[in-house]
Amino acid sequence: MPVAPAAGLPVDLPVDQAAELGRLLREDRLVSWFQPVVDLATGAVVAHEALVRGPAGSPLHLPDQLFATARGHGLLAELDAACRAAAFRGAAAHGLVEPLALFVNVEPEVLDSAPLDVLLEIAASAPGHLRVVVELTERALAHRPSDLLRTVERVREAGWAVALDDVGAEELSLAFMPLLRPDVVKLDLRLVQSAPGPDVAQVMNAVNAYAEESGALVLAEGIEDERHLRLAHALGASLGQGWLFGRPQPVPATDLPTGSLRLPPPPSGTGQGAAATSPFALLPPSTELRQAPKKLLVELSKQLEREAMRAGSTCVVASTFQEARHFTPATTGRYRDLVERTAFVCALGEDLPAEPMPGVRGATLSPEDPVRGEWDVVVLAPHFSAALLARDLGDTGPDAQRRFEYALTYERSTVAAAGRSLLARVVAQDLSRATGPEGGAEEGPRPPAGPGRGRGPARAEARQGSGEVDESVLRRALAASTSGVTIADLRRPDQPLVYVNPAFERLSGFPAEQVLGRNCRFLQGSDTDPAVVTSIRAALDAGLEWSGVLLNHRGVERTPWWNEIHLSPVRDADGRLVHYIGVQTDVTERVQAQRELAAERDRSRAHLARIEELAYTDPLTGLDNRRRFESRLEAALWDARATGSGLAVVLLDLDGFKAVNDTHGHATGDELLVALAERLRRRLRRADLVCRLGGDEFLVALPGLDPGQAGRLAAEQAAAVVAQLRADLTRPVAVGAGEVSVGVSAGVALHPADGDAVTALVHAADQRMFTEKRVHRRR
Repeated sequence: MPVAPAAGLPVDLPVDQAAELGRLLREDRLVSWFQPVVDLATGAVVAHEALVRGPAGSPLHLPDQLFATARGHGLLAELDAACRAAAFRGAAAHGLVEPLALFVNVEPEVLDSAPLDVLLEIAASAPGHLRVVVELTERALAHRPSDLLRTVERVREAGWAVALDDVGAEELSLAFMPLLRPDVVKLDLRLVQSAPGPDVAQVMNAVNAYAEESGALVLAEGIEDERHLRLAHALGASLGQGWLFGRPQPVPATDLPTGSLRLPPPPSGTGQGAAATSPFALLPPSTELRQAPKKLLVELSKQLEREAMRAGSTCVVASTFQEARHFTPATTGRYRDLVERTAFVCALGEDLPAEPMPGVRGATLSPEDPVRGEWDVVVLAPHFSAALLARDLGDTGPDAQRRFEYALTYERSTVAAAGRSLLARVVAQDLSRATGPEGGAEEGPRPPAGPGRGRGPARAEARQGSGEVDESVLRRALAASTSGVTIADLRRPDQPLVYVNPAFERLSGFPAEQVLGRNCRFLQGSDTDPAVVTSIRAALDAGLEWSGVLLNHRGVERTPWWNEIHLSPVRDADGRLVHYIGVQTDVTERVQAQRELAAERDRSRAHLARIEELAYTDPLTGLDNRRRFESRLEAALWDARATGSGLAVVLLDLDGFKAVNDTHGHATGDELLVALAERLRRRLRRADLVCRLGGDEFLVALPGLDPGQAGRLAAEQAAAVVAQLRADLTRPVAVGAGEVSVGVSAGVALHPADGDAVTALVHAADQRMFTEKRVHRRR
């Protein structure tokens, strides 16, 4: 029985619409309408998407109202299951079997309860073979990526294909594409219906790169006219859907030719197999392995982290740390930056918690897991992939000196497989926490949710209780609440407040008689964030829930305070929006603490940056010092090995610099070095490396040279750069004492002809520089 409204409360309380929806679910009254999916090259219908409808004339006829009601009454899982069952029944009834395919949707909120067993039974009973493509929306990625990965696993096990829907609405979908490996990529309709721009180009570069690599099909939604169709072709879509080809209808259209949906072969290495394999074991047998102390691996890890931040919001990072103690405060600082600038970050290690720090997904490793003995860093983005995969050799002694066998690979399929291996472990732990006794779920098998069988109606019945609630109980409950409660009437002009509880009176600093009848904007001030206010207004206009924090002002003194607000729409029996209920809490202390923490974090970050700068840069010129140069040169050498490109190391020595010091003093010498360092910066490319060795010597590295003609082209390119540098450095420099100038001796070493290691290349360049200097002296 519904809760009786308390007399005297100036608002209609929400009417529970679960009964009507529950009846539709129990009686199997929901049906599917079908919209064709067309092969753009031939115009043939190759699939239909199933779209749910309620009975004609019902307020729950359209999907928006159906799902809004289900969410509001805890029936989403039941509705989602009924939608797919209706889709399968309709497909069987209308003969939508092979070679046609059927696209069905899964709501992201109910990924873990999708009743595949029920669907498999329906599919098995259909005449002919039912080809199913399960659509997963990218909305699930933002908060439930592990659930989405687990759902993909289950769908693959059923022998069905996977489509990733709404790609391009959020950047996270671009990051997860190579990990989810969808068979079909459905572009968000704005890509077809809006004017092309940089954001569209970014999405399509990533989608087309994935499609070319994987063979996935690209489907453009929202094609309503010929202009949309031309743009869909231009974007690389091979499939299309939209009103130009047919609107959703209860009986599939038969006026178009039909064809077969040619899906790529199912990917291998998913599910339990991914978790059973360690990233290091995924390296191809031909991979060249090296040995290095952990200290070097840490530096390589930092370099990959920097690459991840450069890749930005479309990048996924997965790392292992062996044990929780290796996830140090310094690691926390770096990973805080990764969380802020990349799409998804996870960390694994023995005894690591589910969230080692805010924004990082964690998973513990058992001592028997082979990954427990590895040091892995995986960075995967649409246009960049790299993985450091290392295995502990079991040394004892100082931690930083423990040796590892490792490889640094940029081969995309290996990097993606390593990422899936680590994410599979995160998924497995999420599932364990969700279903184990500590997760609060019941042990033993759980029956599949379905129409009339799910937990939603039980929750609704429990919520209704066995009798009416006395109005005095409601009044006392609202009065006792420590959170401010308000109700605004949307049917009246300016949406005035029609109820406030005592807690809100204390929060606002005004008695009820001074706030009733007013719009709640009186709490705002000139320093209230207009963007947040705009967001609230947009939610109210759309009849949606809203949660957030807003700066308000209290009483006649206008004392500022931070208000955490939760707004919920209230509809009448006919579904019309009539009121909004607001629950408000003073979170000023929390906001101030967060701001102080952020300020302290920024100060600490600045201090750490300064410490790092002092440790890795030359204090006079600001160039890298030898320590950082050699670390970056090591990374450049790995890249050269992986890509087959050429690389040169150049040592420059200033001839006559001692005479400048002796004649004009060390201050003038320092001024000269600073000016020449700036000339080096301006002349070299962004990817080139330069450092001051000390005194009057500089080291330069030139990666990305042409390795053709057995290295002769690389030698010619390096010689041309050296000639330019020599011309720049020997030009007179204006200093306080007038103009001074120096000569330059240079030595060049080429990789791999003169060596494959940093020390060998620097030594060869040094020897050639001294040879040139001796020649100059003889002249």
